This record gives sequence, C-alpha cells and structure tokens, in this order.
Amino acid sequence: MILIAGLGNPGKEYSLTRHNAGFILIDRLLDNLNIKERKRKFKSKIAFADFEGKSVLLMQPLTFMNESGIAILQARKFYKDEINKILIIHDDIDLDFKTIRFKKNGGSAGHKGLISILNLNANVEFDRLRIGVGRPPGIKAAANYVLKNFNKQQQEELDSIMQLAVEAVKDYIIFDIEYCMNKYN
Repeated sequence: MILIAGLGNPGKEYSLTRHNAGFILIDRLLDNLNIKERKRKFKSKIAFADFEGKSVLLMQPLTFMNESGIAILQARKFYKDEINKILIIHDDIDLDFKTIRFKKNGGSAGHKGLISILNLNANVEFDRLRIGVGRPPGIKAAANYVLKNFNKQQQEELDSIMQLAVEAVKDYIIFDIEYCMNKYN
C-alpha cells in the first residue's frame, strides 16, 4: 500500500491558505481516483483507493500542521509492513508559486509539519511532493505568510497547478520517485 498524506490545517478558515496546499491536492485526488471507502481514523480524514492495480491510502491529518507526525505514526503502526511507500505533500516557500518538485528523503527545511513527521517517525524514509507557494514579500514572517489565503491571481491559477500535481501523483503511484523527479523536477 502507498500512503499519501497531504499536510494542512483543518477548518474552513484555513481551506485556501498556502499552508493547505497538501489538503487541496488530496481533495483533487479524491475526485480523480477510484475511492472505495472514506472515514476518520488516525486523527485524520482518510480514503482508500485503487489506481492501476495499486492500493492507496490518502490522508489529511486533522492534528493541525505542527502535529502531523502523530497521524503518520498511527497509520504506520496500524498497517506496519503493508505500507511500502510514503509520499508527503506539503507547501514550500523555497519554491516559486506554480512549481512542484519531488524529493526523496531529506530534512525539514524548517517546515513544522515535516519536523513533526521526522521527530515522531525516526528512521522512516518517505518521499515528498513540494508545492511551491513562493516567498513572503518584503520582511513578512513566513508563518504569517503561509497562513494567509492564496491571493486572487494565485487562486485563479491554482486549478492548473493542482491538475499537474494530480497527474504527478498518479505517475508516482504507477512508477517511482526517480521517474517523477526526472519528469517533473
């Protein structure tokens, strides 16, 4: 099974924030994959899908960003060896808006959700799909910037970016991280 977790914060007030890029992509994937079941488990909204003969567990941790590692840990402990790949989808201020990048393993780069996942899931390898949200303008703090909604122009362009990201995740499910890094990076 492939575990795909999109990071974000629960609640309508966060739904269009930059920090919720992972949640937004999971919502798009739910519309594009053959979903067999949806429920709440592991302090998350989860859904099971089959795609091209592969089993997929989609997750949106409801723990808030800073505690995303709890949900990943609970799913890993429950499914143990059934999970053979993990993809974490998250926003990234170090990438320009409209940019997506796959990454294999690595550190947190200061991202609070990744810090939580790394701290609670030590020695677990996982891949990432980084969704560029751009850097904050001027001297604005990164934490404030990512908790603001995408601006109007960005919201208009969000559909095309997310459609590209949906196709990228489908490629990840079918192929592997190396293929996706070569194709999308």
